[in-house]
Formats: sequence, C-alpha cells, structure tokens
Amino acid sequence: MSGDRSAGRDRRPAVVWFRDDLRVADNPALDAAVRSGRPVVCVYLWDDVSPGLRLPGGAARWWLHHSLTALDQELRTRGGQLVVRRGAAEAELQALTSELDAGALYWNRRYGGAERTIDAAVKSAAREAGIDAQSFGANLLFEPWTIRTGSGTAFSVFTPFWRACLSAPTPRKPLAAPRGIDGARPPAGVGIDDLALLPTRPDWAGGLRDAWQPGEHAAHADLRRFVGDDLARYRADRDVPAIDATSRLSPRLRWGELSPHQVWHAASAVRDRDRGLADSAAVFLSELGWREFAYHTLFEHPDLATVNIHRQYDAFPWPRLHPSALHAWQRGRTGIPLVDAGMRELWATGTMHNRVRMVTASFLTKNLLIDWRRGEQWFWDTLVDADPASNPFNWQWVAGSGADAAPYFRVFNPELQRTKFDPHGDYVRRWVPEWDTDEYPEPVVDLAETRRAALAAYDTVKGSAQRA
Repeated sequence: MSGDRSAGRDRRPAVVWFRDDLRVADNPALDAAVRSGRPVVCVYLWDDVSPGLRLPGGAARWWLHHSLTALDQELRTRGGQLVVRRGAAEAELQALTSELDAGALYWNRRYGGAERTIDAAVKSAAREAGIDAQSFGANLLFEPWTIRTGSGTAFSVFTPFWRACLSAPTPRKPLAAPRGIDGARPPAGVGIDDLALLPTRPDWAGGLRDAWQPGEHAAHADLRRFVGDDLARYRADRDVPAIDATSRLSPRLRWGELSPHQVWHAASAVRDRDRGLADSAAVFLSELGWREFAYHTLFEHPDLATVNIHRQYDAFPWPRLHPSALHAWQRGRTGIPLVDAGMRELWATGTMHNRVRMVTASFLTKNLLIDWRRGEQWFWDTLVDADPASNPFNWQWVAGSGADAAPYFRVFNPELQRTKFDPHGDYVRRWVPEWDTDEYPEPVVDLAETRRAALAAYDTVKGSAQRA
C-alpha cells in the first residue's frame, strides 16, 4: 500500500538544497539523498530577501548563472534536474517540503553569520515537521570547531593554524558522483534566466566569456591540467604574473564546482608519485590552508567585511575620499604600471594574479589612503571568485587590521614589485599597451611621499592602542 509509510522504506522525497556547492561529485548532501533510497528533488534558491545575506556582485552573478546551467545538465544526465526558486529560504523551503510531502532535507554547511542563522532556523522547522534534516561538511577540509588552540580558542596566526591542520586527521577522500538519481517529479520553479543574473544593458561580460568556462566538467579539466602540467613549477613561478603558473581554481572552489577535498587529494596523489614535487605541492596546499584560515576567521568574525578584526584600526585617520583617485584605481588609470595592469586584468577577466592583488590593495590603502572597505567592495563586484571569507579577509590582511595581518609598516612598492616579478614588462604591456608612451598618465600620487603619510597615519593607530 503506497500510502502506508510504516510498510517498507519511506518513499517521501529527499530535497537537496544546493548553495555554494554546485557539483555532483563529492557532494555529501546529494550523496546522502541518493543513498537514502528516496526520490530526490534538487533545488537552488535565490534568496535576495533574508536579512544579512550578501548577494554576489556582478561578475560572480555571471559565473553563478552559467554554473547553475552546467549543474542542471549534470543532474539531468543522471536522472534528476535542478529546480530553481526564489524567496526567503526558510519560508520557501517550508512551502516546498510541504508541497512535496518531503521526508528529508539535506544541505552542505555555510559559515557566515546570517547563513548559519538561516540554516539553523530551516533545520529546526524541518525537524519539527517530522522531516529528517541534516547538514554536512563539504566545502572546507576542516570544520572551524575542530581546529582550536590548546586553550580551546580560534587561531589568529596562520602558521600555528596550518600546523594544527596538518596534525589533524587527513581530510576524507572525495565521494564519487552518483551514477543515477531517482528523480522525483519536480515541483514548479522558475528558469535560471528568470533570476536575471547576466548583464544585458550593456553586456560587459565578453572578457569573462573569453577567459572562463564555468561548470563542474570544466573545473575538473582545470584541476587535471594544473596537477599534471603546472604544479611542478608552482613554487618557482607562482609570483610571476606573466607566466600562467597559478592554479586558476579559486572560482571553482568559490562556487563549489570543485571541493577542497578533491583538490587536496589530486595534488597529494601527484606529489606521492613524484617526490620531486613535494616542495611545490606543500606550497600549493598551504594556499588551500590560507583559504581555510579565511573561513575559520569568518566563522569567528561574521562581520568580517565591514568591521576591523583589530578594533584599534577603527581609529585610523582615513582622509576625506577623493572620488577621482578611487576612480583612477578602479579603471587602471593611476599611472602606476603594475597597479593599472592588475586592475585592467580584473575588469576584463574577472580575476587578477594573486601577487598583483596584494600590490593593488596595498596601493589603495597605503598610498591613496582609501578605506580598505572601498576596495573590498570593488573586488566583490568585479571578481568571479569573490567569496564572503577570502575577499574581506585578504583585504584586512593587506590593510593591517586583520588576522595575522601584514605589519602596518609593510607597504608594497609597486615599482619594486614590477621590476622584481615582471622585469621585462610582459604582464604590464599585455594590459597597458600605452605604457611608456605619451598617452600614459602621470602617477596620481608620489609613492615615497604617500608611504610616509601612511606610516604616520598607522603610527597614530599604534599610539592610540598603546594609550588605551
């Protein structure tokens, strides 16, 4: 009797709620749903209503549109499909599970403050309704509450944090993608196009389309390319922006097209086959560790994007903003070649070489003396890999106000950085072809003079902290 739930297996559907985990392989929530033996409904909610959520910026929305499309295709090849709905997550999921008479609701965890509040409310409401509601660790190697100091507090310095991670049990092996999904009859939804994530008037995404192919299939191709071809030279060449020696996996991790477990074990397997790659692999894996550190910091500081971790920096005497200087930085028209090259690369491709990110951020905060939050917001809107942890975490690190931050007196000299890491000007000329011509603007500031002004301002903060 189909209506007798006490006879045989409960066949009420399992709902899988996708968020920043847009993949079918190594997806613990999807794996649990398939293994439950229930019919599966896969759903993505565009929640632009719930308070506290930070909606993706323009470049990230472009990526999200295409990654959702690719996920739907992956699910359909296995017998499922992606249902897209919009609205406040708690209310929408209650309505959806009631409509389906769902027996289970599964998702992978998020770590921001508003996200955790929403997820806890969803879990409580579902369980009160008799639904098996479970969340899973999927997008970090180590859950934030498992890596603590000897006194039980969160780490604030990276080196001991990463040492503790490396002393913990090895991250679990990735889960295989389900071969088939017993897809339940899908409920009504909206089309991905209805979310209006793509730019239209104007369509400024041509450079993004040329640079990237979102989706899980392309993500695995990128991972194979990196560990197979580029990992060997990662340690030596990763700081040279003219050389394609970085992994380019950050947007894949940000949107969960790859899990950190997949990346960890792929790099580790290559290292174990060739011990000559040990040093390069260790440096690369430590970059995964830096991402972990950012998320663990977000877990402890949910207001990471707006509030200085070290509160003495609240007293930093940011001068009155000069919009022309900010605009010159945003558009790559500062007259500082490496800064301009990086900002133009960002505008065109939605990404920027990591070394150049540090230089451009230092120039904004310590030469232009513009509040780091202005730069963080610009990166949030223009990076395809802008995520709620790494983006503000790295900006606070450069500004000096964050966890394990660069010392206040560390001011990257963009001209010295250029001669060291782009000595032949290959990177600069690619993005600033008018460099060394009369068309190139004069520097908007004097680097030596503004460095002195920055150090004086930071001394004010240091003095205030000592007097407190």
